[in-house]
Amino acid sequence: MRLIERENYLTQLIKVIGTPDIKVITGVRRSGKSKLLEALKQYIQNNISDCNIIQINFNLPEYDELLTYKRLYEYVNELYDDTKQNFILIDEVQMCKDFEKAINGFHASEKYDIYITGSNAFLLSSDLATLFTGRTFEIKVFPFSFEEYMKYFEKKDKYGAFDEYLLEGGMSGSYLYKDTESKYRYITDVFNTLIVRDIRTKYKIRNIAILDRITDFMMDNISNITSARNIASVLEANHDKVDHKTVRNYMQYLCNAFAFYKISRYDIKGKKYLSTNEKYYLSDPAFRYAKLGTKNMDYGRMIENVVAIELLRRGYEVYVGILYKKEIDFVAIKRNEKIYIQVSDNIDNPKTFEREVLPLLKIADGYKKMLIARTRHEDYQYEGIVITDIANWLLQKNS
Repeated sequence: MRLIERENYLTQLIKVIGTPDIKVITGVRRSGKSKLLEALKQYIQNNISDCNIIQINFNLPEYDELLTYKRLYEYVNELYDDTKQNFILIDEVQMCKDFEKAINGFHASEKYDIYITGSNAFLLSSDLATLFTGRTFEIKVFPFSFEEYMKYFEKKDKYGAFDEYLLEGGMSGSYLYKDTESKYRYITDVFNTLIVRDIRTKYKIRNIAILDRITDFMMDNISNITSARNIASVLEANHDKVDHKTVRNYMQYLCNAFAFYKISRYDIKGKKYLSTNEKYYLSDPAFRYAKLGTKNMDYGRMIENVVAIELLRRGYEVYVGILYKKEIDFVAIKRNEKIYIQVSDNIDNPKTFEREVLPLLKIADGYKKMLIARTRHEDYQYEGIVITDIANWLLQKNS
């Protein structure tokens, strides 16, 4: 498989080399966490002359003897070299029973620079503070961005490439397959055999059929307001007996595994966060096509999904904006920066254009306002609103 350097993630890791934090690489299955760990190893070897790298990949049977925390702890300490800088790189750490005891021991000794990846159902962002007694630094890895997709395939036509990316997505393992059917079979297998399997194992789920139906409903309703009660009502109408509390738990499990991201609502006028009726976006749009095909195809909603994930990838807090009962697709916040964003597939129709810009024009503050669509033109402005093509925006370094 052709490799490209994922500069953004590697740079994040390089900046924290030598800090006492436990570095934890998270993200959906097969998003490139292991490759990132390998790239870090190469950087350390090339730039730190007195390094001693202790690397363990629990996917490989040669490390089966280390599957208890005591043996892992002994093995690493046997390889410690007090004349060098010692780095611990562990892939799929959750496969070691009680792994957190070993990691906490390494951290307490203050002898190691620690980097780990793991299955996300077992290494949740929300659990890191509980699992590890020391400080953690989390690097959130997403599937390939459009920019990385362009680089991987050496594409020149950005507009045509985006049309392909919208369907093929960023699961780079699928790029090895030449025909569409094989690509989607790979992506479906990743979702069913890895992501769902992790959820089943972690939460001891027995009713897999209900989990599948909830997943399909969420996929079919990305960018729509979705609630556990609504899904439970639909399932009950189809003679599936399930209460909304169970549905809510299953939805959370899917988010824990980074299959979906939950986006809450934000009252722009009242400047307050709302805790009901969220939206859910897939970590990669290709999961939807692989699982559901082109049923109920809505390119506008899929483009909205791509924008949501790109904003998260760029480190923004992302919300759905509400203003005078009108919806702003996204309010993106990062420190003192705030951006209001509307997303559309095609704005050639004057009525569509007016519908998209009207909510933005009603926002009174001076923060940046954008309309992102498939214009296939360079950026221009309308009444202070930046109108930008989706491909152009995805290739910009900053929003």
